[in-house]
Amino acid sequence: MKLMRYGSKGQEKPALLDDKGRVRDLSALLPDITAQTLTPAGLAALAAIDANKLPVVETPGRIAPPYSGAGKFIAIGLNYSDHAAESNLPVPKEPVVFTKATSCIVGCNDAVVLPQGSVKGDWEVELGVVIGSKARYVSEADALKYVAGYCTVNDVSEREYQLERGTQWDKGKGCDTFGPVGPWLATRDEVPDPQALNMWLDVNGKRYQTGNTKTMVFGVAHLVSYLSRFMTLLPGDLITTGTPPGVGMGIKPSPVFLKAGDVMTLGIDGLGAQRQVVHAWNAALIDD
Repeated sequence: MKLMRYGSKGQEKPALLDDKGRVRDLSALLPDITAQTLTPAGLAALAAIDANKLPVVETPGRIAPPYSGAGKFIAIGLNYSDHAAESNLPVPKEPVVFTKATSCIVGCNDAVVLPQGSVKGDWEVELGVVIGSKARYVSEADALKYVAGYCTVNDVSEREYQLERGTQWDKGKGCDTFGPVGPWLATRDEVPDPQALNMWLDVNGKRYQTGNTKTMVFGVAHLVSYLSRFMTLLPGDLITTGTPPGVGMGIKPSPVFLKAGDVMTLGIDGLGAQRQVVHAWNAALIDD
């Protein structure tokens, strides 16, 4: 299944994408797609629905984040060796773990608003992994059984905040609007091999990132198992798994950073595409 939500902020409705790519409304059957919807029982109930009997949404308008109630937004740094090289950092021996604030999560085409005074905004196309079952000290062999599904994530970053304002990356990762997710969540059965997904990102029509999840330093199963040793993963927790090379700060001879008016487009095979327009600080674009 491909699960999604649509509608203005605060008025989102649950939906799914049928096999012809049409949006089908689920609001007569459930009020929202939440973390609990993503449990095995919740997904089994949705899988039993005949999508062809659901009403078609001809003009869904805003595409919202595909579910609500993410308890944790965990990120992995330097998880592609060539990205580590362009960042002038060594390939890690263990996963580099940081967090993004859940308040940064927005829809896949929502505005990206740079923080006040930002001069080093950057982009990162990443594979998102959504947990469906409580995971604590799980083995790598069993780890994917705890995954509900996958989605496209843009790990928008502010490099000055991340790298020049102390040692905590989180400062440059969780700013408002820095977590576009979606357009949909593809359930685990839709992605037979999460280590075989092409991904790409353009800025203003120019291709900057081209990659494939096969070149991850630490694969999805390893990451889920690893993280479960340090924290209990719960349904709805989102793990964004790192980015291939081509981020703005790594451009030679001079880095390229986001500015108001830039347009980011990005996508991952089977997980859909995103498009964000970058804006200077404007709280109304965040709150409306």
